[in-house]
Amino acid sequence: AMPHDLIKTSRDGVIATVLIDRADKRNCLDLPMWIALGEALGALSADESLRAVVIRGAGEEAFCAGADISAFAHERGTPDREAIYGRELHGAFHAIRTCIHPTIAACSGWTMGGGCGIATMCDFRVGSDATRIGIPARNLGIFYAYEEIDPIMQSVGYAVTAEILIEGRVFTGSEAHQKGLLSRLVADGTVHAEADALARRIAQGSPLSARFHKRAMQQLRGELPITEQDRVREGS
Repeated sequence: AMPHDLIKTSRDGVIATVLIDRADKRNCLDLPMWIALGEALGALSADESLRAVVIRGAGEEAFCAGADISAFAHERGTPDREAIYGRELHGAFHAIRTCIHPTIAACSGWTMGGGCGIATMCDFRVGSDATRIGIPARNLGIFYAYEEIDPIMQSVGYAVTAEILIEGRVFTGSEAHQKGLLSRLVADGTVHAEADALARRIAQGSPLSARFHKRAMQQLRGELPITEQDRVREGS
């Protein structure tokens, strides 16, 4: 794995934190950062001495404002580039989703687009009133893959997923909590502290129990009811 200076992993006992350290750009990710994020989660998943993982952004203003659109000019736009970009993006989401440890997204402030994607791949999402969470894909004419839509529907159901993806609603923290998109709503400025406290509470339980329950919940979902023909037809 290539270390990346904007994706930083730290450890406090049995709890690991992955920091997206790009506050000047609202912690948005270019392609090397997406790759590094996936690699960081893969490495943590392989470490059985851990009990919880917190993903957070630098500062209070943003968890992650999504993909770095300013990098699209050289990262996307040709069939070859799109194929690589799509593969790496899905790989990063998959690494978060399949991490064996419970994962917590500290959704302080902007949690948009791919940032909302990261958060919805996690098991827990902590936010505050100042959280702004949504997916503006429709404004860019891009669409989410089946594997990225499914965890959102699993969490909040069809109606709220329609608001997010089709209406393009951006929820405040309290709206997101009311709709079940945030697991917990705390006072502004305390999101990181609560995410860490939640990680410590999780770490008090048996890690084998936590890992089994996480695995079981995902196994109960089963394979997605999507055929290869569906994928070819939709180009997804």
